[in-house]
Amino acid sequence: MATRDLGRWEPLPVGEVVALFSGFTGLWWLAGGYAIELAVGRPVRAAHADVDVGVPRTDHLAVHDVLQGWELWAADPPGSLRRWPRGQQLARDVHDVWCRPQPACPWAMQIVVDETDGDQWVSRRDPTVRRPIASVIDYTARGIPYLTPAVQLYYKSARQRPKDDVDFKAALPVLRREERRWLHARISETGATDHPWLADLSDA
Repeated sequence: MATRDLGRWEPLPVGEVVALFSGFTGLWWLAGGYAIELAVGRPVRAAHADVDVGVPRTDHLAVHDVLQGWELWAADPPGSLRRWPRGQQLARDVHDVWCRPQPACPWAMQIVVDETDGDQWVSRRDPTVRRPIASVIDYTARGIPYLTPAVQLYYKSARQRPKDDVDFKAALPVLRREERRWLHARISETGATDHPWLADLSDA
């Protein structure tokens, strides 16, 4: 399936995602814009184009168990989709899986496969950037796991689309001082010394 034929999205509501993954045997978390909203405790955008669920590569095969009957398509770089059969280990350069309940349905969820090394989370952008896994996942009062804002914004800083700027401004007040400093350092290390987020982060 070529990128121009990818089809439309109707993101599954967060509550339904949580219900599906309540039986997941591995580690998982909400990512993307919804992770920012869970961190700040309120809606940030009027609408979301998709819903992202993160899993470590060590647990990614178990996604088939919670999405039984769904169509799962691996996104092979640089931009094509192929059916992902149960039990097939995804290649190390494949980080995204598009999911829909049936062939005629819109895409409903994206699985984001993250890297780990023991108890360390490893950045897909730069494998030298590492943190304890426990420090990259937080939980709402209801126990919903989500990617912490600093890590989510680190990924978003690479593209800096209008929606990423919206998410950054919303999340900035809830970032602890050490997280602001961490994010400032990671963006600076990329060589983006003129990145517009750095000025706000340097106030910490």
